[in-house]
Amino acid sequence: MIFKKMFALIALGFLASCANQNQQTQQPQYDTINVVENFVIDENSVPIFPKKAALTTDTARRFSIDLPKRCEVNWDNQTVISVVPEEKIEIVRLGVGDDLPELNVSDYDFKQLTVKQALDKLLDGTDISVVEDEEVIEKISGSISSGSLSDAVELMAKMGRVYYSYDAVAGEIHLNHRAKWMVKMPKDENIVMALLDAMHGADMRNLLVDWQDKTVVFEGNYQTEREVAKIISDIASKKYMLAWDIDVYRVYPRTDNPIIWMNLLPAFGDNNIKMSIPGIVGRALVVSPEINTKTLQEFLSQQANVVLISQGRFVIPNGWQSRFDIGQCSKEDRLETDLIIGATGKYGDFGGRDKIDAKIVLRTSNGELSSFNIPSSIGDNYIIIGIPTHSFVTTPETLISPFAELVVFMSPRIISIVDAEKSSNSQVPLAGDALRDFLRE
Repeated sequence: MIFKKMFALIALGFLASCANQNQQTQQPQYDTINVVENFVIDENSVPIFPKKAALTTDTARRFSIDLPKRCEVNWDNQTVISVVPEEKIEIVRLGVGDDLPELNVSDYDFKQLTVKQALDKLLDGTDISVVEDEEVIEKISGSISSGSLSDAVELMAKMGRVYYSYDAVAGEIHLNHRAKWMVKMPKDENIVMALLDAMHGADMRNLLVDWQDKTVVFEGNYQTEREVAKIISDIASKKYMLAWDIDVYRVYPRTDNPIIWMNLLPAFGDNNIKMSIPGIVGRALVVSPEINTKTLQEFLSQQANVVLISQGRFVIPNGWQSRFDIGQCSKEDRLETDLIIGATGKYGDFGGRDKIDAKIVLRTSNGELSSFNIPSSIGDNYIIIGIPTHSFVTTPETLISPFAELVVFMSPRIISIVDAEKSSNSQVPLAGDALRDFLRE
């Protein structure tokens, strides 16, 4: 009986030992195990990500050499007017091919023919063939009494709004609706910015800018060439350019109350608030130089938290238009980075006074948000107020206060273009009556 009990105890001990060993072997190796969509993930697991489409990453897409030039404003050393020397801007077509043979054309008529048909008829009996790289359907009519072959081909190509290039080895003239050009820009970066901003304002994209050589390469059709030629001609003929330095803020009131903008009047005085211009949304104030980015932030900080969303500058030829993309120069992704500030401006006589006559337009991908026609004097600044942050919210609900708003500070500048001899000898005052006298010269 004792033997049986001892045997039972031994058996129980053995089973307990086996169970203990089995329990030890079955214990998890890691402290935590997460199961996500039937995948076991632990601290030593390799992360598994879904496959992404072959798209440019966001940070690579935003890379731009000219952003440091556009997205920085030195408010402590801002120049109301600057003088730059006049320089030649040249546009050269690329890929024109070889020179055509030195042949003469005389008494040649063509009527209601495509460019290819007219050239085939002209080159009949020669070893030169005509190839359409893309179909050219426009009909042309005309006559050539006498001239060189190259002049005749150039004339017919222009009439048909196409471009040609000659391959001497193959003996082929190629026709195409599109071509590529290079613009040789001046050295002054203000004029370079004006040229690029004017081209952007004409909805030209994919510009290849070489900031070292000061050249820009672009591709387009006959209409594109005419637009760029007009921009270059206009820049060359202008005496002035306009530039805007911009700060964009999001303002969070510290209480459940909106910003009391009427407090600007006792804070800065009636004389420093020159004009108030209502828009469909918001209001534009024209203010004196006493109200700048520093004093404006000091005023706002008494009632709200102020966050700088974006900062930058852009330049346009006098009378042209351009735009400032807030998202391009934004500090980080925010609701407002969809906003674009468009500007059309002209400096000159305004009712017998020298004024900057500008139209400022606020746009998003959904269309125009608001616009303001703003006449101002040299040295004045603009403040656009009352643009609710909720204008940019796309969800039914948000944590952003309904009293949060967008504030845009804009400071216009004049760039005077003068002869190189005058610019090297001139000492230009930056303020006062002497400045206005200089601008009237």
